Amino acid sequence: MPYKHTSELPDAVRDHLPDHAQAIYKEAYNHAWDEYADKDKRDGDDSREEVAHKVAWSAVKKDYAKGDDGDWHRK
Repeated sequence: MPYKHTSELPDAVRDHLPDHAQAIYKEAYNHAWDEYADKDKRDGDDSREEVAHKVAWSAVKKDYAKGDDGDWHRK
């Protein structure tokens, strides 16, 4: 299901990503949710939700890296 607000994101995202990274995650997730609605567009047996989360994390990783403190910081 798409997210309307960053406050709806999973705890693992909200607790460790700064606000800007959360916005990136939400937008990438929502876009992937729409893009991969058709099972034929997905590789393997991943669900629509699993694919959307993978895409969202990939988008975050372009600008952010996980620090030694367990939180994500801008590169």
